[in-house]
Amino acid sequence: MSDRRITKFFAEFEPPEGARAELLRGQIVLTASPDLVHNAIVETVQDQIPRTGWRRLQTQRVAIPEEPSEPQPDLVVIERGTGPDRGRLMSAGAARLLVEVVSTNSVHRDYSVKRSIYAAAEVSGYLIIDPVMAQCLLFTEPTGAGEDADYRWRRITKFGDLAPLGPIGIELDTSEFATYENVKPHRYP
Repeated sequence: MSDRRITKFFAEFEPPEGARAELLRGQIVLTASPDLVHNAIVETVQDQIPRTGWRRLQTQRVAIPEEPSEPQPDLVVIERGTGPDRGRLMSAGAARLLVEVVSTNSVHRDYSVKRSIYAAAEVSGYLIIDPVMAQCLLFTEPTGAGEDADYRWRRITKFGDLAPLGPIGIELDTSEFATYENVKPHRYP
């Protein structure tokens, strides 16, 4: 199926109740509703980003130029007054920071696939919050193209410490972030 046909199909696709759908490099990925730990972290992050300067959007799909991808980050942060006011897609170029909270079944997608997609789209900041490993990773300075794209710089912050978020000029207090129970550590970052 061509990229154009899959993108058109995805635009009309209705995922089953309780599932979230994303288009990642031409593949439709369905995931179950997130864990309460996941949602509490997203809420805590959103509450710390000043509303006066920033729009903090949940469940917002992002348009990625030059490839068949429409990811749905856990949080999209754009400068207030930029980006569209309507529609189902936010341009990746408008995003200052994209946030993903790792779930037990999204480790590879968050650390590898989405990291490459976001870097290729030149999103200036990508924050992975990992309740499996109790850490945050901020990626900045995107470089490269396509599947070879990545970020030049990364900063790891352990839960409990302040995580500087340079792309939006704040420090994130991670002391309230919980971890998943009975989950084996993974091999990433």
